[in-house]
Amino acid sequence: MRAHTEPERHEPHERRDAARNRVLLLDAAHRLVDRDGVAAVTMDAVAAEAGVGKGTVFRRFGSRAGLMTALLDHTEARWQGRVISGPPPLGPGTPPLERLLAFGASRLDRTIASADLMAAAAGRHGRSGPAVAFWTVHVRHLLTELGVTGDLPLLAMALLAPLDVTIVSQQLGAGVSRERILAAWTDLAERVVAGR
Repeated sequence: MRAHTEPERHEPHERRDAARNRVLLLDAAHRLVDRDGVAAVTMDAVAAEAGVGKGTVFRRFGSRAGLMTALLDHTEARWQGRVISGPPPLGPGTPPLERLLAFGASRLDRTIASADLMAAAAGRHGRSGPAVAFWTVHVRHLLTELGVTGDLPLLAMALLAPLDVTIVSQQLGAGVSRERILAAWTDLAERVVAGR
């Protein structure tokens, strides 16, 4: 996954029709995941949903794991776009503490929604370097705006750790509710900010 500071851009060598087909296929896969769950998404199903031949899907992504990885990247880029320039409270235009708390809630929801997709992407566990770098820089920026001092890179990582897919999945598997996870994360974030 690439960290984005502006809307998703395609590689310069990608033809327009190829880029359009990639988005068409990823949107089709996303609809299938939303409607039927990750387990029901096959190359055949994506091809049928997109109205293309199965070979088109294989040529573009190589395998189901490749498709799932591309879908993770695609949805991450869209989510990052909302963080950068979307409406408040996740996007700009709201006080930094409110924005930090909105970021945590949104990141938790994205982690929960993407857990099966991450597993289908050949065991990828949501720790893509560029994506994590984006999250860390954003949280660090908000902590700076809030006047928090100390080792901001490590404080940002400490705030992100409880939102990791492995930890969230373990908690949910143990019967901990999403609301309880979010309440604990919010308490942690508020304590970090109050400790300045």
